[in-house]
Amino acid sequence: MGVTVFRGLHSELRPQAARLYWEAFGGKLGRVLGPDDRALRFFQRVIRGDLCFAAVDDGGNLIGIAGYKTPAGSFAGGSWDDLTEVYGRLGGRWRGSLLWALGREVDNDRFLIDGICVAKAHRGKGVGSLLMGALYREAAELGYASVRLDVIRDNFRARALYERQGFRAVRTEELGVLRFLFGFASSTVMVRPLAGPGQEQSTRGHFCDPL
Repeated sequence: MGVTVFRGLHSELRPQAARLYWEAFGGKLGRVLGPDDRALRFFQRVIRGDLCFAAVDDGGNLIGIAGYKTPAGSFAGGSWDDLTEVYGRLGGRWRGSLLWALGREVDNDRFLIDGICVAKAHRGKGVGSLLMGALYREAAELGYASVRLDVIRDNFRARALYERQGFRAVRTEELGVLRFLFGFASSTVMVRPLAGPGQEQSTRGHFCDPL
């Protein structure tokens, strides 16, 4: 199976991207952004194609996506108006307050990854590593010296993958009372220095820019 990673997201792939993102993160966001139909509507509305990389198979199907966050916005953040449009004025207000408390931080010193998702049928086949490689290149082009991501402390499989990629845990952040809504008690901040000159990240597949 061939895999191509594109910078950006074609408009016709937005429904697939929303579903892929929700399948990956619905476990921790379900109580806040559910039910499924509303969550899918919300993410299809808010995901930013200019802040992500998409992995597509030979048939043109989206099999992975990697978003990132900048001071100008995030891949799957949205706005108060987006929340109000999907959940109503009251529903949008309390959801927005909780999401802001969970993900308000922007790291100005390190490139901040905002979610990596790979379709279940394609996990363990190198798609995630290929997407990570695209993120490393983007971070280097933007002048960052390191990359950061946050992982749920008990997500041992994801943490092991990131450690193999060269990430190291730097601190743990507790959610406090928010743990009852988001389904996890703490997250671990992990950081990876970018490769120096002549140490290009090795990846499999093809990288195309732009979509």
